[in-house]
Amino acid sequence: MIEYAGARSGAAARAARRRTAVDELGLLRRLDWLLLGATAAIVAFGLWAIAGITRFDVPGNPSYYVVRQGIFVAVGLVLFLVVLFVNPAVYCRLRRAIYGGTLAIMVLVYLGGTVARGSKRWIDLGFFRFQPSEFGKLLIILALAGFLADGTRRITSARTPLVAVGLAFPAILLVFIQPDFGTALVYGAALAAVLFVAGTRWLHLALLGIAAVVLAMAVLWWLPSNGVEVIKPYQRDRLAGFLNPSKDPRGTTYNITQSLIAVGSGGARGRGTSSETQTGLDYLPEHATDFAFASLAEQRGFLGAAFLLLLYLLVVWRGLKVISLARDQFSAIVAGGIVMAFLFQVFVNVGMTIGIAPITGIPLPFVSVGGSSMVANLLAIGVLQAIHARGRLRR
Repeated sequence: MIEYAGARSGAAARAARRRTAVDELGLLRRLDWLLLGATAAIVAFGLWAIAGITRFDVPGNPSYYVVRQGIFVAVGLVLFLVVLFVNPAVYCRLRRAIYGGTLAIMVLVYLGGTVARGSKRWIDLGFFRFQPSEFGKLLIILALAGFLADGTRRITSARTPLVAVGLAFPAILLVFIQPDFGTALVYGAALAAVLFVAGTRWLHLALLGIAAVVLAMAVLWWLPSNGVEVIKPYQRDRLAGFLNPSKDPRGTTYNITQSLIAVGSGGARGRGTSSETQTGLDYLPEHATDFAFASLAEQRGFLGAAFLLLLYLLVVWRGLKVISLARDQFSAIVAGGIVMAFLFQVFVNVGMTIGIAPITGIPLPFVSVGGSSMVANLLAIGVLQAIHARGRLRR
């Protein structure tokens, strides 16, 4: 019997496709279902909250923002499924391209981005306007993790963390000058996390921390006192308002004053969507974006806000679990950076609405209105799930 080579190759290709299909089905079975369920619950809870928070924002169309947000959720879910089936090792191999592309798109924002509310953060494609710095949170983590996980480098050497800081600095600077101080802080928190998970020595971490404090003092105090203004006047006023919240409640501290009133007036069960004053009467600025948590606390009270925070805590816990299950150093570093960036955003956003953190404009993950933030966060969760499904204890 004669067997043709083409027949053999065709049979081998069909067998390979069957094995791939089986592997993909196995990948779905190995998902972290607690992490997936917590994320889905936050997204659903956020849509429900936005429906109440924005019902009076567009006259004649109370569902405008929730429908818009739902579209971004759908886009994010599609991309979530895409990255789920991408082996994290691919990002490690493409780390140079990811790093270069991220910096290039940020430079493009600086040169020709869309200006809104005094900041140049967006690229307008006509049918969609997106914020590259939101996606940069994940991309910079992938690039830095690829550098730190390179087997040719010794993490205990002082040179390795210094080079990592040098690689992160251009991205942080480009975001800072948009200006977007809050997102720049998220990048810094992610940098600290990837250095820690990679195994950087405590002495080196301490020295980098001291250097960060000195840099912050120079930007906020020493340089301005000598006539060199690094931050914008409104950013300086926000920091001054954080240190003295009772100063000028109708001016520089108006936002935080109204936020505190909204959070306090919610009580235990909230005032609902028909009796709230700060949100419904538009006393609270940016109540669907920066101060979404304050509006949620006013409408749903302590119980609603606590429920959301518990869901965030569940996501962080499962994210930390992914670090311990990662099959290689690169995956563990990526997971650590994603979890830290996520936790930092939640802490700062909630903190600024209750007066324990300065106002920085960081969105509340999966809740604040904004397509870039929603899609980028779903992408990050997709990468976490891809790492978990291929974890060393599940092989």
